[in-house]
Amino acid sequence: MALLIFGLILFLGLHSVRIVADGGRTAFVERFGEMSYKGVYSVLSLIGIVLVSMGYQRAYGEYGFLYEPVAGLSHLALILVPIAFVLVAAAYAPAGHIKQAVKHPMVLGVALWALGHLLANGMVADVVLFGAFLAWALADYASALSRPLPVKGAVSAKGDIAALAIGLIMAGLFIAFLHRYLFGVSPVG
Repeated sequence: MALLIFGLILFLGLHSVRIVADGGRTAFVERFGEMSYKGVYSVLSLIGIVLVSMGYQRAYGEYGFLYEPVAGLSHLALILVPIAFVLVAAAYAPAGHIKQAVKHPMVLGVALWALGHLLANGMVADVVLFGAFLAWALADYASALSRPLPVKGAVSAKGDIAALAIGLIMAGLFIAFLHRYLFGVSPVG
């Protein structure tokens, strides 16, 4: 469990710099440049996600269940996760009404993804992993709402159509095939 927690602290800590130390981030960028910041950030993030993955795999079998997921609520994950995929796609799609309304769709998408997984999984390792991501996403979303985020380009339905198409296709692929291939379990049984 320690490896999982350390990986989460590293990964989510890096992704929390704008929440707790935006001035430090700005000072680093001014001193060393944007590319240096992105390079260090990327390498440390990669190390963090590898540690999270290794720690989760080790912790999964060690600690058992914290709670038994409620059958009806666990199916809600099959609704929340596709919405999360659409929100993440909206973050990178051209400016659309989804992005304009939500302001920070990627972070909200992570929150819905984590919530869906908490509803469907009750192992201690699941609660630590998805609970940490949910707590981080909620804190980051609240913080991000206080920062201006200009929508680049004219807002149009094209961005929404792209986000819906890409998000739903990716969600479908993950639910039908990739989740089992990557994580060894199918969300649909």
